[in-house]
Amino acid sequence: MRKPIFIAVILILQILCALFFVSDILSAFFGFSTTPLPWEIREVMEIFAAFGLVVGVVLGAVLLRIATSDRRRAELQLRRASSAFMQLLAERMAEWGLTPAERDVALFAIKGMSTAEIAALRATSEGTIKAQTNAIYRKAGVTGRAQLISLFIDDLVDKDAGLLPQEPASPSKDAAALG
Repeated sequence: MRKPIFIAVILILQILCALFFVSDILSAFFGFSTTPLPWEIREVMEIFAAFGLVVGVVLGAVLLRIATSDRRRAELQLRRASSAFMQLLAERMAEWGLTPAERDVALFAIKGMSTAEIAALRATSEGTIKAQTNAIYRKAGVTGRAQLISLFIDDLVDKDAGLLPQEPASPSKDAAALG
């Protein structure tokens, strides 16, 4: 909550300082007559306005650096999670004893592809893909795609196991818990 307020304060400071300079230029350009200020006061106002703009630029650069660092950290966490998910997929598929073709089909199914799309990608018939998905569900101990996906999600969000579970849970136990 502090960060948005801080950004708003910096933005308002910069706007006020810029308005000071812009209003002075515009009043001279359009010929508005104003009561002149004593030069000492005018100099102090210009110094504070210039200082405010410089502070705004410096703080803006700091916030940009922080935002860039936060983005990099988030990208790293996403890569780690993606890597953990792919490792978890490989572990589970090996545990279930899936054939290489079944592994491909399972991966495409988890990505949300339809039977027809998977068949086209694998250059095989939809019947073959249906048979392979049924074999995958049977070996995983689930009844469909949603339960298959939930096995992986449960493992990834399991607070006791962290991102990578120490011991993969039994597929039949997970299926029974889901059913």
